[in-house]
Amino acid sequence: MILKELSFKSFRNLKDGSLSASPGINVIYGKNGQGKTNLLECIWLFNGLRSFRFAKDRELIKEGFDRAVIEAEFFSQDREQKAQLNIFPSKREAEINGVKKKSASSLLGVCPSVVFSPDNLSMVKNGPGERRKFADSAICRCKPRYANVYMRFNKILSQRNALLKDVSLLGGESMLEPWDISLASWGAAVVFERLSYIKRLRDISKKIYFGISGGEEELNINYKSSFGCLENDSMKEIENKLLLKLEQTRKEDISSRFTGFGPHRDDIDIIINQRSARVFGSQGQQRSAVVALKLAEADILQDENDEKPVIILDDVLSELDVERQKFLLNKTSDRQVFISCCDTSAVEYLNCGRIFRVNNGEIKAEEK
Repeated sequence: MILKELSFKSFRNLKDGSLSASPGINVIYGKNGQGKTNLLECIWLFNGLRSFRFAKDRELIKEGFDRAVIEAEFFSQDREQKAQLNIFPSKREAEINGVKKKSASSLLGVCPSVVFSPDNLSMVKNGPGERRKFADSAICRCKPRYANVYMRFNKILSQRNALLKDVSLLGGESMLEPWDISLASWGAAVVFERLSYIKRLRDISKKIYFGISGGEEELNINYKSSFGCLENDSMKEIENKLLLKLEQTRKEDISSRFTGFGPHRDDIDIIINQRSARVFGSQGQQRSAVVALKLAEADILQDENDEKPVIILDDVLSELDVERQKFLLNKTSDRQVFISCCDTSAVEYLNCGRIFRVNNGEIKAEEK
């Protein structure tokens, strides 16, 4: 995919306008707080997913306005295309080539991109929820239908948790049986897709990290099931294991009023040289691990969609030494890239296609 033109209206602090992008490297620079990340966020939203900053939709709309509108002209799937996203405080509406879609999630797979942000370090530093979120988001963009599977599982989980609060008053443990069967079925579909994705991610990220570290360190990732499923289990085997666990722990769940086992309690271990990256990894190792995982995500996305994703680098280069910067940019050299930084001197060695300065929300193209 190549983003050709991006326009925005009433979006965060950005002044209404547009930019024409280079098919190569696009540098977005300016002081902190001027709107660089807001601009990159515009590009990312055409994935059909929420903001990579986890902002609520109402936070994306400039104060005093009822909606924000962003539009993109891009080359994808061997043709010129257009997409429009209307963002309201409580909903989003999407159009692709002038045709209104049922939901913004219809953009999944249409405008693929991968983002690197300092916030991504939470994937290593924080709890299991951040790692599950990374995997689920990545799978959604590879396989848009997974979004419905994931949403269905979470809906059933919420309903079971609601029932757990009143089950002793309504009729006892037997009321949980149909919910357990349904949760095990949809939960198995979630875990099966996660396991398949982690296998691919492991193989690719291991090679990338080996290159980043100059061949001195090894990265490994493993799926850590809360109910004992194994990497090569079939979907039916996963379903049976989850159903058995739910049956065995019903009394626990009723007591805690929460479903204690399932995909929502699983984790992904990130390991460097056979030790936990979260516990023992240095800042540089943790950062390099995230870079490797994100580059692997881009490779998988490209393989799955037969389309090169746009690479978004939000203030990432300043956190890497020159050798790691060059490795990262070498791995993305055949894709369209958007890089944000405070000063162009940080990327002066790049063969930039276009340079844009952001000042108080106003974006201006500059001569190289």
